[in-house]
Amino acid sequence: MTFVLAVDDDPAILRTLGINLRARDYDVETAGDGRSALQIVDERMPDVVLLDLGLPDLDGITVLRRLREFTQVPVIVVSARTEPDDKVEALDLGADDFITKPFSIEELMARIRVMTRRAAAEPALVVRAGDLTLDVTESRATRDGEEIHLTPLEWKIVAALVRRRGRLVRQGELLREVWGPGYEGQSNYLRVHLASIRRKLETDASRPTLFVTEPGIGHRFDPQDMPATP
Repeated sequence: MTFVLAVDDDPAILRTLGINLRARDYDVETAGDGRSALQIVDERMPDVVLLDLGLPDLDGITVLRRLREFTQVPVIVVSARTEPDDKVEALDLGADDFITKPFSIEELMARIRVMTRRAAAEPALVVRAGDLTLDVTESRATRDGEEIHLTPLEWKIVAALVRRRGRLVRQGELLREVWGPGYEGQSNYLRVHLASIRRKLETDASRPTLFVTEPGIGHRFDPQDMPATP
């Protein structure tokens, strides 16, 4: 049975979520503040977290940041905040999806199903290119055994490209997968984050051989030209 943790300071929303999730055979726990949510996670890891941003003690961004210090559990932000910056910040910190209040219960249930299917179907994936190892499943990168830190959003981009190894992924497709619908035209987001990824993972960021860009078209993970370390 899928375990869902719903975190919101509005008792009416928690009651609605609890009724609807249990009616669909989900196991549900609710928390009205961030500290309670983190305590529940410490005791029992959920399969999906529904997280409000406007919590009374630790705000949702802080909760999300703390979660991403030790787990990649799928997190769907459910918030009344509508500013693009709020959505971008949440996604930058590792949220998997963002839905705005008021929301349709059926839409939320569909997004939960997507998260649980993705987690269940995702195979282990470890790629080695020269002295670089990318463990996409565990979100861990190492070079010669030394760990390289990538942000949660950088891992989303890396994972999307590595899973399509050798295939050109169009900018709009990548933006939609990482940031969500409506962001297909924001190529500057990709430019900034890919530059950071290359600085961390390429042997020469000015001449990338792993994360290759076809200007105006898209990007690919294409490691065959990367020389092995002697």
